[in-house]
Amino acid sequence: MKKAVDPAREVGHTGHPGELIGVGEDVWMDVIQKMDEVYSDLLQYEVALEEKNAKLEESQQFILSVLTAMSDILVICGRDGTIEDVNPALEVITGRKGADLRGTSLFDLFADAGARAQARTQLTASGEQEVHDCELALRTHDGASVPVSFNCTPRFNAVGKSMGMVVTGRPVGELRKAYQALTQAHDDLKRTQQQLLHSEKMASLGRLVAGVAHELNNPISFIIGNVHALRRYAERLEQYLAAVHSGASADTLGDLRKRLRIDRILADLDPLIEGTIEGAERTRHIVDGLKRFSAVDRDEQQRFDLAEIVERAVRWVCQAARKNFKVTLSLPGPLPMVGSAGQMQQVVMNLVQNAADATSQCDMPALHVGARTLERDGEARMVLRFEDNGPGIAPAHLAHVFDPFFTTKPVGQGTGLGLSISYGIVERHGGALQVANLPSGGAVFTVDLPLSR
Repeated sequence: MKKAVDPAREVGHTGHPGELIGVGEDVWMDVIQKMDEVYSDLLQYEVALEEKNAKLEESQQFILSVLTAMSDILVICGRDGTIEDVNPALEVITGRKGADLRGTSLFDLFADAGARAQARTQLTASGEQEVHDCELALRTHDGASVPVSFNCTPRFNAVGKSMGMVVTGRPVGELRKAYQALTQAHDDLKRTQQQLLHSEKMASLGRLVAGVAHELNNPISFIIGNVHALRRYAERLEQYLAAVHSGASADTLGDLRKRLRIDRILADLDPLIEGTIEGAERTRHIVDGLKRFSAVDRDEQQRFDLAEIVERAVRWVCQAARKNFKVTLSLPGPLPMVGSAGQMQQVVMNLVQNAADATSQCDMPALHVGARTLERDGEARMVLRFEDNGPGIAPAHLAHVFDPFFTTKPVGQGTGLGLSISYGIVERHGGALQVANLPSGGAVFTVDLPLSR
């Protein structure tokens, strides 16, 4: 027989409405703590959500500002070429709003059927391959067509499935104008460089006219003297031959031959003619070198002896320089190389003239030009050294010696182009031009060039 249960003692049974029997204060504290934790989590989630929304809005604003600022065309399309979004650059060109373009076909933007067919072939038929620099004609808002260089890149979703493509384009009309302007500027720069080079050569040539004229004077004077002697001999021979043809007696011809010194004339003819030819060849050689030096530069690739060039350049400069400017040469022999003899002569003349100017205040101005040959990395090379006894170059100026228009000479006495042009010429011949100060005083310019075997 079961014992009756006292309802008042049954757990969970309320003695009064709303009162829990058997639930202590600790249980209520746990419940309140859990509710606080849930509320705190909710607040944190709300704050994080607001931060993410703010970052999302910021990102959307950034993307919108980028799309608005883009000068290139941007079109986002589906796999079938349906436009999903465009940027303002396309709206400006087509004269249509983005809302009107969305949902239409990309291919309706092109100017004619040929461009549309080419777009279908090259843009959408490429599958997952990128397309670069595909030039197509786009129809503008006024019905005209403008050439545009398009790039097409496929886009994929998170699992790698193709979602369509992103098409960007840049009108090439402006690019062509910019390229033409750049080409014109480059041509103008090259023409100006050639003019500066030629002007510097003419300035050097003008300084050397006196020296060249003096050098030409010797063979020309020799030729003139020989020609006058030949004229006198011709008159005597003509007189003797006239007597022979008139039938003069042998005694008369003998006396005439002795008086006119016909035998001496005959002995002198060969030396006179050979001397005249030698003087003419010497004159031609000097004029030929002068012509090569003054000619407009060409990309010449000729074999020549640099030792001969150095000797001629030194001789020409010394003829026009101060009488006490002494130049000593230490050349090992022929220095064969390939290039432009006229350009290399200009380099040597510039370096010798520079030494003459640098030592102009010295009591005994002097320059030593030496050369040596060596092997470097299996290549035969020569090293020319131009050592003067001048005051040297200020350390602050050493780094700028070869800069265009840099000069320490007074205004009107130098253009500042000679050494800069020489540096470029040596570099084009596969060499290097350097400058330094000598420990004993003075400056040394070193020219390192390849030899021709």
